Amino acid sequence: MSSKIPFVDLRQQHAALRPALDAAIGRVLERADFILGADVEEFEAEFAAFCGARYCIGASSGTSALRMALLAAGVGPGDEVVIPANTYIATAIAVTQCGATPVLVDVDASYLIDVGAVAAALTARTKAIVPVHLYGRIAPMQALLALARARGIDVIEDACQAHGASMNGKRAGTFGRASAFSFYPGKNLGACGDGGAVVTDDEALADEVRLLRDFGQRRKYEHSIKGGNERLDTLQAAVLRVKLPLLERWNERRIEAAARYEEALASAGIRPAQRAADGSDVYHLYVIETEGRDELRAQLSAAGIESGIHYPIPIHRQRAYADLGLGEGVFPATETAAARLLSLPMFPEIQASQIQRVVEVLARARDAVALSA
Repeated sequence: MSSKIPFVDLRQQHAALRPALDAAIGRVLERADFILGADVEEFEAEFAAFCGARYCIGASSGTSALRMALLAAGVGPGDEVVIPANTYIATAIAVTQCGATPVLVDVDASYLIDVGAVAAALTARTKAIVPVHLYGRIAPMQALLALARARGIDVIEDACQAHGASMNGKRAGTFGRASAFSFYPGKNLGACGDGGAVVTDDEALADEVRLLRDFGQRRKYEHSIKGGNERLDTLQAAVLRVKLPLLERWNERRIEAAARYEEALASAGIRPAQRAADGSDVYHLYVIETEGRDELRAQLSAAGIESGIHYPIPIHRQRAYADLGLGEGVFPATETAAARLLSLPMFPEIQASQIQRVVEVLARARDAVALSA
C-alpha cells in the first residue's frame, strides 16, 4: 500500500526547523525567563508588524484571546454577541465566559457569517459582532463593518484560522476594534502547544488585555482589576518567532496546493472548494462539499489518507448549548455544511503527487458510493 498521507504533517515541518527550534528553546532555557520573557515581547512586536497593527498581546490560547478581547471591549452579563452558527464551539464559549449570550446566525454560500442574518439578529442588547474568518478566508467585513458602525456595535474578529489572509490590502485581524488569533499547533502559524494573541490598534483595549492576562497587575502584587492567568509561554513565543518569517511562503504553498486540488477535482468531476473572489484565502483548511461524505471519508481512511470534518455537530445541536433552545432546522445552511463538508489534507509541504492520490481515491470512492446507492 502507498505511504499514508496525514491531514497535517507537523513532523515534517519541525524536522526541517529542528536546529533553529533547538537554538531558540535553548536560549530560553539559558535565560530561564519562562513567564513573559524576552521572546514574548519580541514576538508581540513582530506579529503586530506582520498583521499591520499597533499592538499584539500574547495569550494562552485563541479562546482566551477572544474572551479577553470581548471583556476589554466591555462585553458582560446581559449583553448579546452575534456569531456564526458554523464555527468551532470555542467562539461561543468565549462569549459565554464573558457572561454574555451568544446569538447564532446562519452562514452564506461560502460558509461564512451571513450579513443579512446578522442584521436581522441585532437587538438593543447586542454589544458586539464576532465574524469568524473560517478555513483561512476573511468574512464579508465591509458590509459587517458598515452595519456595525450604523448601530454603534463593536466588531471583534475571530481570526484563529486566518493568519496572513488579506482583503483589499488589509490583513485579517485589522478590520474590527480587535481580533483574536490562535497558535494551536495545526494553524497556519502554530506553536508547539497552545497559544494565542489579541491584535488591535486600540491602546486602551490593549492595556486592558494586558491586565486581564496577568492577574490584573502592571507591577507584581499590585492588582487593579480581577484578571486571570492567560499568558503566552515564553517557550511558545520562541517557537513562534522561528516560524513567523516563514509564514508568507507557507501560505503561498497552501494557495498553490489549493490550485492543484481545484484542477484535479474538476478533472475528476468533483466540485472543488469555493474560491474567495478576491483571492484572500490562505487555506488553513481545504474543504469540499459532497454527497455521501461519511462513506467517502471511510474510503479515504482505508487508503491511508487522513481527513477531517469541520464541524460535524453545529453549536446549536450541542448539549452544552441546549439552553439556547434552538432545534434542528433553525440554521439550514449550517446544518447542510455539517452533513456534507469534508476537509482534505492540507499543509505547506504537501506534494502534488499526494494531492493527485487523494483525488483519485476520492473519485473511486464516490463512484463506488454512487453504484451502491
